[in-house]
Parts: sequence; C-alpha cells; structure tokens
Amino acid sequence: MEGGYDHPRASGGNLTRIPILVLWAHLNFEAGSMTLFSLNSSSLENFLLQKLSHVIGQAPIRIVLPSGAEISPRDAAPAGTLVIHDRQTLLRIILSPEIEFGDAYTEGRVEIDGDLVEVLAAVFRSLSGRNPGSWFARLRSKLLEWTQANTLHGSREHIHRHYDLSTDFYKLWLDSEMLYTCAYFESPSVPLEAAQIDKMDLICRKLQLQRGERVIEAGCGWGSFALYMAEEYGVRVKAFNISQEQLAYARATAKRRGLADRVEFIEDDYRNIRGKSDVFVSVGMLEHVGTDNYRALGEVIHTTIGNSGRGLLHFIGMNRPRPLSAWIRKRVFPGANPPTLSQMMPPLFEPWNYSVLDVENLRLHYAQTLRHWRNRFERSTDHVAQMFGEQFVRLWRLYLAGSEAGFVAGSLQLFQLLFAGSECRQIPWTRAHLYEKNQQTAKQEAKWMHAAS
Repeated sequence: MEGGYDHPRASGGNLTRIPILVLWAHLNFEAGSMTLFSLNSSSLENFLLQKLSHVIGQAPIRIVLPSGAEISPRDAAPAGTLVIHDRQTLLRIILSPEIEFGDAYTEGRVEIDGDLVEVLAAVFRSLSGRNPGSWFARLRSKLLEWTQANTLHGSREHIHRHYDLSTDFYKLWLDSEMLYTCAYFESPSVPLEAAQIDKMDLICRKLQLQRGERVIEAGCGWGSFALYMAEEYGVRVKAFNISQEQLAYARATAKRRGLADRVEFIEDDYRNIRGKSDVFVSVGMLEHVGTDNYRALGEVIHTTIGNSGRGLLHFIGMNRPRPLSAWIRKRVFPGANPPTLSQMMPPLFEPWNYSVLDVENLRLHYAQTLRHWRNRFERSTDHVAQMFGEQFVRLWRLYLAGSEAGFVAGSLQLFQLLFAGSECRQIPWTRAHLYEKNQQTAKQEAKWMHAAS
C-alpha cells in the first residue's frame, strides 16, 4: 500500500477467462440431471439465481438481474439487494464467488442496494462452517497460495504493494498517530485517537515494560508504537520493517520528537533480526508471516529474548483453519494468512517451552476501528479518486466494509497473546495492572475526549 498504484485489474493479471465447457461441467456436476436451457431462456436465469443463492449459503439477500428476474429470501426480510448488471457477471460469480464478486463490484458490474456491511455480514454468517465456492474457486485460491509464498523476496513485494501505496493516502483516514491496527475502546463512544493510545498503553501494561529495558518490535508500521514505548515507558527500541515508505515517515517522526537516540528503525525482514532484548513485540505482522514460517519466527524470538524474556503478538486470526478471502489476497493484501491459535502456538512456543500467559480477543474492537476508518475514508473519496481513480475507491470501499463485516460476523478474530520464557520473572500475580493507566495516557485520552465532544 509508492509512486503509484498497481491498478486492481493489473495487480493480479487479467481476469481469468472461463471456458464454456468448464462452466457447463460445473453446473451439471452440481445440479445432477439438470439440463442447460437456451441462453435467452428465463428458466436459465431462474436456475442461475437459485445456484447463486446456494453459493452464498442461502443468505437473506435479494438478487436482481437486468431482465427483472429475481430471487428473495422466503422467511426473512432481505438484508439488502444485490443488483447484477449482466448475465456473464452472474456466471462468473457462481463459478468463483470471492474473486469475481470483488472484481465486479470494483468495476461497477454489480451494485449493493442497502448497507454494504450488513449485506456482507449476512453472507459471512450464512457461509459460517462451510467451504465456499466451487472446485474452480478453491483451485484459484490454492494457486494464490503457491504464487504468493512469503519468502524474503515475496514478503518484500507483498508489503510494498499494500503499505507503500502512499503515506498521504493513509493520512486521509487513519488516526493522527498513523496506527493501522486494531484500537482498544473502553466504550463505543471513545474517539479513535484516544482508543489507539489506549491500545498502545494496554500492550505496554500487559508486557510490564520497565525503564531501561530493551525491546524489539517486528513490523513497526509508521513507528508510533515504538516511539510511544520509548517516550512513555523509558525503554530502548529496535523496530524492524520492510516498507520503505513507512520507515521514512517513522525516522522523520523520531527525529522531530527527539527520540532518534532511543528508537532505531531498521529496514530488514523479521527473519534477519539479531541481538538480545528483554521483550519481543509484534503488532499486526503475524498475519503476513504464513504458517510455513512460524518455526523460523519462533527461532528469532528465542534468539532475542531467550528463556528469561517475554513477548506479545497482536494479530488477526480465525477460529478454524481456512484461507483469507481470495479477492483480498489477489487485489489488496497479497500473502495474507490469518492463523488459528492452534496453528500458531505449537511451532512458535512449544519448541522453546514458552508459557502462554494471557489471550484476549478484541474482535468487536476491530469492527469498531474499521467503522471509524470506513467513515473517514468515505469523507475523503473525492481526494482518493483524484489520487488513484474511481475503481480504486470502490475497491477500498469493499475491502474496508468486508473486513468490518468479517469481524462483526465472527469470521475474523483479533488476538492479543502474551507469552514468556520459563525463567521470566516479570509475571504479574493478578490482572489488575491491565486497568491502571499511566498518568500521561489518561491526560492524552482526556484531550481527545474533549476534542470529540
């Protein structure tokens, strides 16, 4: 997310052409003895509408075609209406729903009449527990996994495509500290700026940071958390990142705030982290690592903090193993792979006898964070369109709304996991410290609450 934007049609190559024999085989395989009608037949459209309704899990969605043919839920009011502008788009969505719906929405070949988040959340709930899509859709998803491996080179390319779009773009809708991760809301009415400060301080309290300690941060974004730890808790931080755009911003901010002697921003991959520290922390990076690399990350953590250190991982996850949306991986977040707890804990912690001290799920906090981001994005769409074009606006509108819907519906989770080595002495007796803010944090929060009132 430099210089320019890889157009969504170009970023993943041209849309796959679907041979009519493949489509015929798919429809007949799924429909048994059902025969195909003339392409001008209303019976065909009715059949295809039924097919699409099945593909989206019988979600309470009204679906309308240009001919007037439609299908509506029988026993519930529709969450919204999906308007499909041509029959070819309908066929493509049936065959590969995630990628083809996302591309069709981006290009204006489908529209949503109603609340976009509510419609998407309804679909996600209906598909809960199912493997969506046809064999063709699953094949396309698997091909993405193979072509988007998170190697040293691959990870750098993936991060460049998303985070190096333009810092000016992210400034339009992130908070003033440029934090692109889940905030922590003590109540739904807390402003985004205050909630992001609260998130940073919550992590510091969970880690029980002590003045003079050494901290390694893997994946530091635009640098705000590293600077916060140094400024508010008196630690020294080495922060690693492979986004050149973010690092330039972080270094300039550190220099401006007089913290360059306490925070070192390093352009390198997490696999190359060296040196000893007391604490290892990563906020929003694990979902970019990939399950095949968890053992390597665990080795890095053990090399840095040994048996006496502690750490925290803050990451998007899932309740059961499944790939992230193929469309998001193809068009927005290449290489993304949110894990389940059972996928990440054994390779990361068990070889080094690390103890898991605390796990917290902030799923609804991420939904609230995305609601703030989406509202700010919508207020800036004219500016965004001038920067990247109208299709980019629609692509990001769908990405933000779909992400919010994922957390609302429970298909996505947000985990904070605290762990420590067997010889760690910084283990609190109770959880009381989690709810006692330091004075500076309380002052900053009061400032933002006043500004929002």
